[in-house]
Amino acid sequence: MRILGARNLEVGLGDAAKRASRDAEELLMARIRAKDLEAFEELYRTYRTRLARFLFKLVHRPEIVEEVTNDTLMVVWNRADTFKGESKLSTWVFAIAYRTAMKALRRQDEPIEDPLADQRVSLDPTPEDELGRGRMQALLAQAISELSAEHRAVVEFTYFHEMGYREIAQIMSCPVDTVKTRMFHARRHLKRRLAGRMSDWL
Repeated sequence: MRILGARNLEVGLGDAAKRASRDAEELLMARIRAKDLEAFEELYRTYRTRLARFLFKLVHRPEIVEEVTNDTLMVVWNRADTFKGESKLSTWVFAIAYRTAMKALRRQDEPIEDPLADQRVSLDPTPEDELGRGRMQALLAQAISELSAEHRAVVEFTYFHEMGYREIAQIMSCPVDTVKTRMFHARRHLKRRLAGRMSDWL
């Protein structure tokens, strides 16, 4: 009984924390809708680095990353009234970033891959840092860079942003089954390229 009570307490505290987080997001967006610059600066500080890291791994083009990051945050500022709180704020922001990045890629005439991609490993701690240093890290980065943009996005959202398939489907505006299919193909490619060296992670 004590164990069950403790578990119920943990669940209750978790739900309370989620509600508090959602309330804070709604308050922040209400301030942004009212054109509160301090609120926008708070959101900018919260999301700029996360967005830039995700976008670089998605498009491999530094000039596009800067453009899309700024465009995404300006959409948040200019269209804050379209956020209805039906999803998490992060889901809404990343959905804008993803769509903006894909449009930017379609505007490019030359190949999107960066020849120095495997050298541009994020300096911030990520799950891949825990898998080892040196060659293994470079192999992982290279294997991910060979995926299509859509497949890279699914891998990034799943492993590096810890999002579930339903949330990813919202961001990418596609059915959950499409997300699962993309993940299946991405995992198959990574396992083949990494020769089983990271099978536990995948």
